[in-house]
Amino acid sequence: MSSLPPGTNPPEPGASSISGAPVTAAAPAEARTAFDELKTPLDHLIERMQRRGEFPALSAAVAGIQNAANSDRQSVSELTHEVLKDVALTQKLLRLVNSVHYAHAGRGTVSTVSRAVALVGFDAVRNLALSLVLLEHMRDTKHAERMREEFLRALMAGSVASALCPLSSESEEVFIGAMFQNLGRMLASFYFPLESAEIRALVASGKYATGEEGAAMKVLGLGFEEFGTGVARLWGLPENLQRCMRKPVGTPPVRPPELAAERQRWIALAGNAVVEALLQGGGAHLRQAAERYARALGQQPQEILDATQRAREKLAVLAEVLNLQPAPGSVASQLLLSSPAEQPAAPAEDALAPHALKASPPSPSEFAPLARRNSPQVVDLLAAGVHDIATVMSEPFQVNDVVRMVLETMFRALGFQRIVFCLRDAKTDTLVGRLGLGEDWMPVMHAMKVPLKAPGDLFAAVCLKGADTLITDTTEPRMAARLPGWYRQHVLAQAFLLLPLMSKQLPFALIYADHAAPGGIVLDEKELALLRTLRNQAVTAFRQHG
Repeated sequence: MSSLPPGTNPPEPGASSISGAPVTAAAPAEARTAFDELKTPLDHLIERMQRRGEFPALSAAVAGIQNAANSDRQSVSELTHEVLKDVALTQKLLRLVNSVHYAHAGRGTVSTVSRAVALVGFDAVRNLALSLVLLEHMRDTKHAERMREEFLRALMAGSVASALCPLSSESEEVFIGAMFQNLGRMLASFYFPLESAEIRALVASGKYATGEEGAAMKVLGLGFEEFGTGVARLWGLPENLQRCMRKPVGTPPVRPPELAAERQRWIALAGNAVVEALLQGGGAHLRQAAERYARALGQQPQEILDATQRAREKLAVLAEVLNLQPAPGSVASQLLLSSPAEQPAAPAEDALAPHALKASPPSPSEFAPLARRNSPQVVDLLAAGVHDIATVMSEPFQVNDVVRMVLETMFRALGFQRIVFCLRDAKTDTLVGRLGLGEDWMPVMHAMKVPLKAPGDLFAAVCLKGADTLITDTTEPRMAARLPGWYRQHVLAQAFLLLPLMSKQLPFALIYADHAAPGGIVLDEKELALLRTLRNQAVTAFRQHG
């Protein structure tokens, strides 16, 4: 073996040869030859990437976000500061957070990064920021269509995996893990477009039984997985993410793995397998993928197909916000399509649009109680409740305590007859009454059972749509006909409002409040905004507790 030139220190045993530093001035030819013998194919690829200005800038941006994520007490402020460094990143992040996927109905515009963190969660913002950093630093008009396809593919894999994840506390990790399983291919497409084209040609020829990994090994000297995880290691991404980037091999297990890390790897792999099936045309390919991974995920094949449809809807929003719409008829456009066979039947919810919760006109309803109209303390009571709940949530707290505070604040400030909080029972897919206040609240709470799969149920339609709704007069004939039987028999208030609590576009809870008089629920702009803030505090409390 050739000796190192004088003054050159050999690498420590077991140390990585990846430095991440830009290539410096050339050394003597004999020194370069000796040193090059110690380099891996990954080192050579990174050196080539370092010669382009985008890669050092990309590395610095990823490192900044990751350092902020590793900060203990100042994590939110550090992440906010890091995102604000990049104007384009800030704008796109806020557009995403305000999109229909993340925004609850009528929540109002989110205009600050710190508010975005409070509403959608630290992990979600961090992962969105990482995704957007890749997008912003890897744009190139010379092969823009190819990069759009690669990003759509990665985003779709993350969206499917997140939809398939049974635990909300793990969904963000699974999203970024599934997306970053495509990191090697994305980097190669951007930095080595000619080699990537050659890899695709080899895969299309069918000469490699191991598919693109074998073709990448032939052309680049290492597979896409090794390339992606090597760069992730250089960037200092978390070890759990690096593990998730390594696809599990072999036949899918017959039941979900007990270890969280292994379970997340299979979910991420399933997400990417679904995307591959869609790129092949969906249909039978998609059903085969669903059947192949169903037992490993502990789900039925149809559940995987349903999750895929939800992910497609999410991707359509992401593509529009990020300006990633693929060319009509392209392969990537198949990720956004919904064939009639796969499109779930649209519920008859349009009739609810006129009942969307909104601020009342300045003149009060003729039915509104006089005391309620002349109460300037409403805003003060609501604002005080918001402040108290925020204080409680700044320290260790119990979710039930936060929910009770939310209900009490709404009940006292707005003069409801009664208010009930319902929570989803996973076994029956039904929202069931759990807590309440007010007149005869106990029997009403026990009567509140909203079956989410019941066709024609007004309460279920509102919750599935995620639409804040105000029914001002239940005695109106057309509205009375839409009320479910259980409500007419056991509750039947004169007016009520519904505030669904949503997670991943699905309802997990509901706040119901009613009044004894038709038109008795009147809200101005400030009161409505504070009411929704209280509801969002309850959502955040559940998210923080997984």
